[in-house]
Amino acid sequence: MLNQPGGQPGSAAPANAAAESTATLTKESPPGASNGRPPAGRAAGGGRLRALADLRNLSLVGVLAVLVAVGGFTKPNEFLTTDNLQLVLTQASVIGVVTVGMTFVITSGGIDLSVGAMVALASVWATTLATQDFGLGGILMCAVLVGLGCGLVNGVLIAYGGLVPFIATLAMLASARGLALHLSDGKTQVVTVQPVLDLGLPDAYVLGVPPLVMIFALVTVVGWLVLNRTTFGRRTVAIGGNPEAARLAGIDVRRQRLMLYLLSGLCCGIAAFMLIVLTGSGQNTNGNLYELDAIAAAIIGGTLLSGGRGTITGSVLGVLVFTTITNLFALNNLQSDIQQIAKGAIIVAAVLVQKGRTNHEG
Repeated sequence: MLNQPGGQPGSAAPANAAAESTATLTKESPPGASNGRPPAGRAAGGGRLRALADLRNLSLVGVLAVLVAVGGFTKPNEFLTTDNLQLVLTQASVIGVVTVGMTFVITSGGIDLSVGAMVALASVWATTLATQDFGLGGILMCAVLVGLGCGLVNGVLIAYGGLVPFIATLAMLASARGLALHLSDGKTQVVTVQPVLDLGLPDAYVLGVPPLVMIFALVTVVGWLVLNRTTFGRRTVAIGGNPEAARLAGIDVRRQRLMLYLLSGLCCGIAAFMLIVLTGSGQNTNGNLYELDAIAAAIIGGTLLSGGRGTITGSVLGVLVFTTITNLFALNNLQSDIQQIAKGAIIVAAVLVQKGRTNHEG
């Protein structure tokens, strides 16, 4: 009997089924794969990628060490104080939570330009007088629900409406900012709920660690576990690398994208609550340029802008780098425009490095 393509001698499988099997292997498996088994060298390739990730993270740690040294040299009596280091970590916590959600979105091949506006809307809505009547729980729940609601709209428009992520989230950026301005009437809404304010006081610190930093640490750990140790994380990477191959492999790409934008909205809601605790108020200007900072931190941390690869650890290190730079500029009385130029230069450099590595790996 004749051998069927991709089958065993004597196989009675229809020719079209065998062709589909061969096509699937050709599309989803690298050259050298046989009978669905990993090809020789794949483990070595994975080890090489891990080595590159470790090197990148070590590089970011080195950059942080240099920044700390610069701060200690230029402002030894201000930068290295406990209060300033707590301030840096607290400021990094808010944008850090947003960046965790952004990392998932970018890893999937998407983008979310509305994160800053969602933080603003959630912070304003959660600090209205009607919401404050429900106390700390009401403020937290409102912030999270508003973030989830915005993420749901983004996800539905992108996953089921067919809109490009750039356009959908840009529309959300404008709408959420406008609604935040309308709700607040352009005024700062002061929080009068004492338990919320108490979370930002030194008395609430645990072993010298602010509660907001602990929330950031918890979100980071959960994000790392989800991205690296769950099916949800593997699906996120898969649709970022090749959406069509992921669909053929049985992944519901649309539902996965919806869940990812819901996750981004959830992170924005949590960050909005943290910002309320930090500032004791809600403003329509909250979260300004958060989208820039979150995308930049994820990119310099090693998350591939085109999707298919993401790292929570690198994103967190990227957040710490940018927050430390901001703190150094403030302590040395340098203008904010120079700070923005420096951030832009870092982003360009990170993208160029990514491009070079991608070409090398290809």
